[in-house]
Amino acid sequence: MSLPVMTPGMSFDEAAEAVLAYLREHVPMGFWSVTRVENGRQSYLYLEDNVYGLPQGGSHLWEDSYCVHMAAGTAPTVAPRAQDVPLYRDAAINDAVTIGAYAGAAISEPDGSLFGAICGLDTEPRSDDLLAAEPLLGLLGSLLNMVLAADRARDQASAATSAARDDAETDVLTGLLNRRGWEQAVAAAQVRFARLADPTIVVMVDLDRLKDINDSEGHAAGDRYIIGAGKALRAATRPTDVLARLGGDEFGLIMTGCPESAGPAKVTDLYAALEREGVAGSCGWAPIRIVRGFPAALVEADDAMYAAKKEHRAGRAAPVAQRLLA
Repeated sequence: MSLPVMTPGMSFDEAAEAVLAYLREHVPMGFWSVTRVENGRQSYLYLEDNVYGLPQGGSHLWEDSYCVHMAAGTAPTVAPRAQDVPLYRDAAINDAVTIGAYAGAAISEPDGSLFGAICGLDTEPRSDDLLAAEPLLGLLGSLLNMVLAADRARDQASAATSAARDDAETDVLTGLLNRRGWEQAVAAAQVRFARLADPTIVVMVDLDRLKDINDSEGHAAGDRYIIGAGKALRAATRPTDVLARLGGDEFGLIMTGCPESAGPAKVTDLYAALEREGVAGSCGWAPIRIVRGFPAALVEADDAMYAAKKEHRAGRAAPVAQRLLA
């Protein structure tokens, strides 16, 4: 049988959909998914489900899955009678869905770390004919590995190109992205997240005391305050992070490759950097999730920022790090 057509310029989402369509036709199972493993969960990034009614973007704990054992090489990649395999029989995912047959293949990042897995399930056991799919799944996994590597390389090249922003996207005062540049960066990050679901957080920062400084010391002092804030935020972020001044005293950040578990520490770093520059600010952050996406996270981060500002005004600002990491 011929393999799905993979072209050099194909993106990972296109390749994943092609693989699922091919498996649906040639290895019929009730459920096929290309999954993403991150933050201790296995999410259904792309999905063909005719038996369980699971939503695209849904997830379960990675440690509860069959794929965790398949990827570790401690259980078979194809199990026509999954309940005959002790590690599969004892997996906690069985409490959520009925699994009679299983087939899978790991998907790896260019550096060899785990990206996710091709996962096939059926409610009923299958005949041993399913074992013939094992080399095919390995080959399809390798094809997705290659497309993922090419996609990553294109993203790196695009990031390098985007670093050279034109004046229309740059804030004159701080040299950061302006509102227009931010909106374009958010749109690009949304597309990227929808394709690969890399762990990402957004942070909103609002400066405290700017109005008082403008009123008491003049706008030149206020400008120096904003410049100091931009310098502090840049020092606390990576070159790959998106950092923008959205206008007035508000800044926005997108941190790709940042797991949700690292969010509190990242925000603590931002507070510390602002403090070193003599700038007071309020930060709110939120993780991007597959189901809700960027719009919900931006609202959540904005709400968290205003909650932090309210605490600061009430005199409950310290100790920031202790509250974030509690």
